[in-house]
Amino acid sequence: MTSEASRRADRLRELPFERSSAASSRSFAGFLRSIREISGQRELLGLLVRRELKARYKDSSLGFLWSLLRPLTMLLIYFVAIGQFLGAARGIPDFAVFVFAGLTIWGLYNEIVIAGTTSIIGNAGLIKKVNLPREIFPLAATGSAIFNFLVQFVVLILATVVIGKVPLDWDLLYVPAGVAIVLVWGIAAALLLSAVNVYLRDVQYLVEVAMLLLFWLSPIVYAWSFVVDAAARTGLAWLTEVYLSNPVTVAVLAFQRGMWVSGSEETMIDGNVVPPQPWPADLDLRLAIMFGIGVVFLIICQRVFQRLQGNFAQEI
Repeated sequence: MTSEASRRADRLRELPFERSSAASSRSFAGFLRSIREISGQRELLGLLVRRELKARYKDSSLGFLWSLLRPLTMLLIYFVAIGQFLGAARGIPDFAVFVFAGLTIWGLYNEIVIAGTTSIIGNAGLIKKVNLPREIFPLAATGSAIFNFLVQFVVLILATVVIGKVPLDWDLLYVPAGVAIVLVWGIAAALLLSAVNVYLRDVQYLVEVAMLLLFWLSPIVYAWSFVVDAAARTGLAWLTEVYLSNPVTVAVLAFQRGMWVSGSEETMIDGNVVPPQPWPADLDLRLAIMFGIGVVFLIICQRVFQRLQGNFAQEI
């Protein structure tokens, strides 16, 4: 641990935390009070979101097009490297739509967590000078992530139109369910990590490593059927339950089921019959449980944020 990190760790142990007014309230009542305070700052939140978007693409020639170029580049890499070179596309119909659906919902979660983690440090000047609910900064990062998600989502819809597989059945309801889970868990993680990162700056780097692991632990560039088949071959079927305990995995599956029509029907690829994805039979129940747990986790993280924010001005 560096001398600076040691100094911050020592201060964290020694400093008495200063309670904010909202932190003095008990759990759920304090959470509701914080929501009311943030609601009163809706206009400021909108300004911060616009500032985040403008600052990100300031002085760039392509502007908001950069929000598309990165996921499209990732799509091209995965489509060529994993889909064609490794042959994954031979077992996954409409592979490009499948990968882009996963990258779109994953990108929302990834941006909320990573940008939210550094949001307090990045707004040190405002936090020292202006008295306002500090949760507003991770939420502004979330607003910016939602904007980028919507841009990519429009492209995804256009892609389904181009291939003639527009999702217009009841499975489309899985899309808002998956997005809701990503938002609840993403905001909760952003609140908690942004507060801890003020005291322990290594957190932002650990988060990047953790997000890389989470990416490969979700069926984004490989299909859910591959996981089921691998578990069956090795006689470790219970591992699928462990795999599905990740809320992001469940959200990705829900989003794919809503947007990737070919994943729910039998198709032919190079003369071979590809069966529909073996979606978890109880996906609806899993979504409801994950959302409920996510709301509880969000309340806990917000209360921890309130507890830690007392010394933000001294630490940043």
